[in-house]
Formats: sequence, structure tokens, C-alpha cells
Amino acid sequence: MNELPIASERLAACRDLRLPAFRERFVELAATARREQSSYKQFLLDLLQIEVADRDIRRQQRPVRAAKFPRPKRLEDFDYDRNPNVLPETIGDLKSSAWVREGRPLVLIGDSGTGKS
Repeated sequence: MNELPIASERLAACRDLRLPAFRERFVELAATARREQSSYKQFLLDLLQIEVADRDIRRQQRPVRAAKFPRPKRLEDFDYDRNPNVLPETIGDLKSSAWVREGRPLVLIGDSGTGKS
């Protein structure tokens, strides 16, 4: 059986329904489902879970892209050598959003180029 027409219809449907992760991972997940003898329901659930996870990631990335930061900076990349007065525990506290929920302020003070942003 020729799979090409089905594949092109699947790609078009995924594009129309805006399911990029479904489109990109379908072949891989179908092969895994066949190898593991998964049910159709399990295969569909796996595809849907992949799409949901991908959307969550894109939802988190969207505001960061919209902010148009000049370069990405992450707490994991904080340079303690250039900021010896900052304790690792302080940076660790920032990883949790509890300080925001508690209404505690955050002020970063330092010279230009010291990693405040």
C-alpha cells in the first residue's frame, strides 16, 4: 500500500489544525507504537500528550521572545565569580516564584555589564 498520499493528507491536516508536534513526531511515535504493540487509544493519547507538552513549552517561550531581550540569560548561568557578594542560596530562591507570590521585591544593583538582567 502506498503511504505517500496518506502522509501528505496527514501533514496537511496537521497544518490546518495547527498541530506541529503531532506532525513532527507522528512517524516516530507510530514506529514506537507498532514495536510496543500499543493500542490505537494509547497511540492517540501519546500523540496528544506530545502536542500538549509542546504547546506548554511554546506558551512559556512566547513572552520571552516578545520581550526581545538582547541575549538570553538564565539563573543557571549566573557568574558567581563576577558577583562574589551574591550567595548561591539567594539565586536558588529566585528559581522559585514564591517571592513573587509573597509580594517581595527584587532589586538588582550593580555596574553596567555585571549580569543584572
